[in-house]
Amino acid sequence: MQKTYKASELEVGQALPDLDLETTATLVAGGAIASRDYTPVHHDKSAAVSQGLPDMFMNILTTQGICSRYVTDWAGPDATVTCVKTKLGGPNMPGDTLKIRGKVVSTDGDDADIEVTGNNAWGNHVTATFTLRLP
Repeated sequence: MQKTYKASELEVGQALPDLDLETTATLVAGGAIASRDYTPVHHDKSAAVSQGLPDMFMNILTTQGICSRYVTDWAGPDATVTCVKTKLGGPNMPGDTLKIRGKVVSTDGDDADIEVTGNNAWGNHVTATFTLRLP
């Protein structure tokens, strides 16, 4: 059974479990197509190479989906996401391991802010803050 966190159980600095995600061409292309992003650099290696990159790269919607699921899987089914702020950094490409890390950065009543970072061999791919309403 999925654990459901309550705001009163959280402590600032509390870490979420690590998630290391192997990035495949299928994940990159599938995420782009599923989010109706038909920009060639997200599903065609030769198009990405023509733009100066070594391979196709993940789109922001796929990255956002991965980060959102990471936070909501941890928080449990009774959590509600009320705000998301996301900043992209370097690319995430097939062959990269995206290392997702999270921590509680603040709590206020039933709300908690969770900071999420995703890094790979290129450096920082994503930084996001999620505000959750917890029971």
